[in-house]
Amino acid sequence: MYPPRSSNRQRRQSSNKRRRRTVWAWTNVSLLLMISALLLYYFLGDSGKSVSAPPPETAEVSATATADPPPSPTVTPSPATEPPVSPSPSVEPEKTPAPEVTETPPPSAEGTAKPEESAGTAAGNASDDGQGVSGLPGGDPGATVTLNFAGDVIFAGKAGELLQKQGYAYSYSALDGMFTKDDLTVVNLENPITSGGVGAANKQFVFKGAPEALDALKAAGVDAVNLANNHTLDQGEPGLLDTFKHLQERGIPYVGAGKNSKEAFTAQYFERKGIRIALLGFTRVIPESSWAAGPDKTGVAAVYDSQQGLKAIAAAKQKADLVVVVVHWGKERVEQYDGTQQTLGRSFIDAGADLVIGGHPHVLQGIEPYKGKWIAYSTGNFIFTRSTVPATWETAVFQAECTAGGECGLKLAPMHAELARPVPMDEVSGALLLQRVEALSAGLVKIGNDGTVTQAR
Repeated sequence: MYPPRSSNRQRRQSSNKRRRRTVWAWTNVSLLLMISALLLYYFLGDSGKSVSAPPPETAEVSATATADPPPSPTVTPSPATEPPVSPSPSVEPEKTPAPEVTETPPPSAEGTAKPEESAGTAAGNASDDGQGVSGLPGGDPGATVTLNFAGDVIFAGKAGELLQKQGYAYSYSALDGMFTKDDLTVVNLENPITSGGVGAANKQFVFKGAPEALDALKAAGVDAVNLANNHTLDQGEPGLLDTFKHLQERGIPYVGAGKNSKEAFTAQYFERKGIRIALLGFTRVIPESSWAAGPDKTGVAAVYDSQQGLKAIAAAKQKADLVVVVVHWGKERVEQYDGTQQTLGRSFIDAGADLVIGGHPHVLQGIEPYKGKWIAYSTGNFIFTRSTVPATWETAVFQAECTAGGECGLKLAPMHAELARPVPMDEVSGALLLQRVEALSAGLVKIGNDGTVTQAR
């Protein structure tokens, strides 16, 4: 007797199910083996690659793209956003300035010349290009000068309120006179100095500092300030003209701004130990294009079109032994420097700069050796308010020792950026900060426990 049809059907169904399970199991095993092989290939391949490659290219710049023109006058910066991280218990949280505007308006009247092609891009050649090792030469380098560079300085907001109570010398009380012991100290002055002015429209954060703050700044040993940034015109042209006046009355030289573009792009010169130093200041961060200095217009030295800046560097190189460029660039609270910064920084060195010191991100960024020179991409905050982003609470003084031939050694002094006052770190905290800056430098440098920067081999 034949088994019932229902029994045959059940056996066939069971057999089909077993076959499907078998096929599915082997399919999964095959996929797992393929994924494992791909992961193994990826990690083995990565371990063989050089870690000295520059940062990845961003969408903001390409090998053939011209430099972005500045924002149009109608652009309104977007509000600053910060993660919900609690600040230090003893400090009131305050946001940092609004992020850089990224819209691309029509080109300015001066054109859109890009940085020199020899500067390369973020995906370009190795940093030193086989043309020398960054740092002081071996043996006796002869006479040298010591230069200190610190980050963003403001006397407004919560910082200004505290300093009005404590006195403006409070900002330098933990530094042990370090700026009086060098040959030249430069900071980025991030607010206009004025008792008047009219606050800029369409900005989330508008600053101004009291004129008496400059007395303590000078007494602390600060020799010059950069005004090329995105807050210098927070109180309009009258506020900037007041800033010029108050700085001139106290004998504090400034770069990066002027009553016209010629003044804004003019270098300041300093004679130290028989070495002539040229200092220039540029910005690639302004809220709107009207902030840029023009032939007959007060403003800042903007380098969205870098041609005038490159010419200023080349001219300064003809008159000085050492050319230093302080530049405002990058994106706020982003620790990795990008391709735009790298292309521009390299073009400055190709034009004749011996040292490039960056700021604006409010956090520390990496260091790059290029053709025997240094590019320090961000010095972070210095005398500033406290945001809710922990990375902005740490900074460093960048100290360069340079020869008349333009060779510079570089060293970092780690600091806590407390409210309105930088304070030197202890040994453990300092070592951690130095390790992080080294990691942010894409494997291009080594930083010793004493802060000395050397080019990675």
